[in-house]
Amino acid sequence: MERETKAVEPGGAVVLFDGVCNLCNGTVNFIIDRDPTSYFRFAALQSPQAAELLAPLGRVPEAEPQSIFLVEGGKLYERSTAALRIARRMGGAWKGLYAFIVVPAPLRDAVYRFIANHRYRWFGKAEACRMPTPELRERFL
Repeated sequence: MERETKAVEPGGAVVLFDGVCNLCNGTVNFIIDRDPTSYFRFAALQSPQAAELLAPLGRVPEAEPQSIFLVEGGKLYERSTAALRIARRMGGAWKGLYAFIVVPAPLRDAVYRFIANHRYRWFGKAEACRMPTPELRERFL
């Protein structure tokens, strides 16, 4: 699913993630390690910045912590579509995962929701949102 927004400048993208989810934080680290051009910036769904980006679209981030969002090219992508678009921008063979975009979104999102619904049980939950290191601070909103 995609929706229009004007909240992010062109030439980059913002990944909105559940800041207390250990799986989500690990995924952010994974993306950072495979994003040599620093194309992606990040914000926790629990942050004021995420609320600011999603508000014009009628979305409330606190109501959707089970989803990852990607704001790119003035559009909002979520769940499996966001994940595949992120993979497309990463280095190496990870780009190949974008081929799964041909799988119908309801099927992809069913798998995504299954993992999202069990992520705290499988990977745990942090007490607070991730705090970036000084080296990575500029990549976080």
